[in-house]
Amino acid sequence: MKYFNIKDTDLQISTLALGTWVFSGDCWGVVNEQECIDTVSAAIDQGINLIDTAPIYGYGAAESLVGKAIKGRRDKVVVATKCGLIGIGAHIKHNLKPGSIRTEVEESLTRLQIECIDIYQCHWPDPNTPIEETLEFLCKLQKEGKIKYIGVSNFDEKLLKRACDFTKIVTLQNQYSLIERGIEEYVLPMCRKLNLGVLTYGPLAGGILSGKYKKEPNFKPGDSRSFFYKCYKGEEFNKTKKKIDELEKFKRPLNQLAVNWVRQQSGVASVITGARTPAQIIQNAKSFEWDLSDEELIEISRITK
Repeated sequence: MKYFNIKDTDLQISTLALGTWVFSGDCWGVVNEQECIDTVSAAIDQGINLIDTAPIYGYGAAESLVGKAIKGRRDKVVVATKCGLIGIGAHIKHNLKPGSIRTEVEESLTRLQIECIDIYQCHWPDPNTPIEETLEFLCKLQKEGKIKYIGVSNFDEKLLKRACDFTKIVTLQNQYSLIERGIEEYVLPMCRKLNLGVLTYGPLAGGILSGKYKKEPNFKPGDSRSFFYKCYKGEEFNKTKKKIDELEKFKRPLNQLAVNWVRQQSGVASVITGARTPAQIIQNAKSFEWDLSDEELIEISRITK
């Protein structure tokens, strides 16, 4: 496993991270609790130390599973969780006000069975709360010892600049893959300039870049792939499928190629991949046994631009 030192911190994170949205039991289908716990253990055994989760994943279910899995191995992991998305029945509300964050952080600490969160991230922007108000409270949580470092997620370049001007932000987590490259124009260059560690999610775009979908899938209502990733429907699926067909000429496992391409982009600190079984995370870790050449990186970028 390779590691990345986040500038001006004592954090050395694995460049492959375990994402736990798939532990939620709601947007990704039924999960087996013990299998999820075993997946975290397998990740740690592979040298993966960054575990990313959030209270909105299964309304606390994912955090609780992570807490059980890392018990007795806390010194082996960097725990990253989030705040700002509140589940109200089937609806989700954005709330980054201090009172709401106070409730969230206390509940996260309890579920995770830890005393301090290593990276605490604003999950999504809250248009009704000035980011400065949110960050001022997060700085207070730092002083209280409940969180160690502050990160943000799904921020555009303007809001990211405001946040960094106000206080020390160490990471940005945004979607980035061969077919979702929106951060390349402004956000990624800014992160390089500001020395932020970029945590990327969705490198397989919900699984389509594993190559397993030969025809347009029909997901059940509520499945995250039916609403979060735009590449599964109609013409978007057809365009993505053509790109995937062309990528097969590289004679590499497609999922590993997709993960490696993201990992090898300048500024990327860690690639977050979801896995719900030990076999899946072990397979993802195999991506780090080889690198794409400069020529391959350029050609893959051309195909998927």
